[in-house]
Amino acid sequence: MRRVLILVENLPSPFDRRVWQEATTLHHAGYEVSIICPTGPGYEKKHEVVDGIHIYRYNLPIEAHSASGYMLEYSAALFWTFVLSWKVLFRRGFDIVHICNPPDLLFLIADFFKLFGKRVVFDHHDIMPELFEAKFGKKGFFYKWILLMEKLTFMSANISIATNNSYRKIAVTRGGMQPDKVFVVRSGPMLERMCILPPVPSLKKGRKYLVGYVGVMGRQEGINYLLDAVKHIIFKMGRSHVQFCLVGGGTALDEMKQYAVHLGVDDYVTFTGRVPDQDLLEVLNTADVCVNPDVANEMNDKSTMNKIMEYMALGKPIVQFELTEGRFSALEASLYAKKNDAVDMAEKIVQLLEVLVLNAFQ
Repeated sequence: MRRVLILVENLPSPFDRRVWQEATTLHHAGYEVSIICPTGPGYEKKHEVVDGIHIYRYNLPIEAHSASGYMLEYSAALFWTFVLSWKVLFRRGFDIVHICNPPDLLFLIADFFKLFGKRVVFDHHDIMPELFEAKFGKKGFFYKWILLMEKLTFMSANISIATNNSYRKIAVTRGGMQPDKVFVVRSGPMLERMCILPPVPSLKKGRKYLVGYVGVMGRQEGINYLLDAVKHIIFKMGRSHVQFCLVGGGTALDEMKQYAVHLGVDDYVTFTGRVPDQDLLEVLNTADVCVNPDVANEMNDKSTMNKIMEYMALGKPIVQFELTEGRFSALEASLYAKKNDAVDMAEKIVQLLEVLVLNAFQ
């Protein structure tokens, strides 16, 4: 039996849906799968077996917000991942090391085990140079260093998995990989999980419509644009019968709550934080329209967002900014607002809500 060790740093398993779907698919295909990842809320056990997959977890000292913070976080992650890799090697063994970014540093561990004949698969989740620029608004020394780490990661890999054609192009051009060694494996929701349920009227807080968002609350997710759109809808367009529900956690959650208060829209916006799947499904099934306010930048333009696929799996109309991979994913299932234009996003949301009104009378 072939044995695979999956290394992931930014999210715990099975919370990370892409990693978990890859792991379960490999397991069902007859592979023996182990995962090393950090702990997280609801995933505190250092070792457990879920659906036949062994998960080994470690604690991270901080959730980083700065360059120095990321150095501390990634150093701790590399140390514990290396230690736990030896534990897996002696207890269960592995033939393939499947490394997932961010960060583009796990090749350091993969290259060590290549000395013992292990094969390496690079699962390209994020384009780290563009992510750095989106987070910090600059390039400079660290940007060039991240480019180098990305290059070394591709050099380490026997094959690379890209989430879309934009990422595949980067693997071939910037990463120097042979085209026949790069495979596009798109992310999509498990339809057994994304099931259609009856709406929960209480989520609308007494209002007629609900607009839903599911995702990370970070700087590049554009939640500030969505809140600006909420203000425009409520106060400029006079649509006070709309409630907004934002599901997800992240480094900008508290900041965005404060921003909603500053705009005077906090009564119209529910921030749930990270919630169980059942709560997430209740929000999405109750939502009349779903939104993706991801900032229009190089990172988001080239990235495929899981939330878009989840919205479509439940048959929800979508509003998002005009982004290359966002349009490729949703096509005619979405309206596309001008890039980073909160007013146009607000008008597109109201446009969809008005279509719902017209459909109700037909």
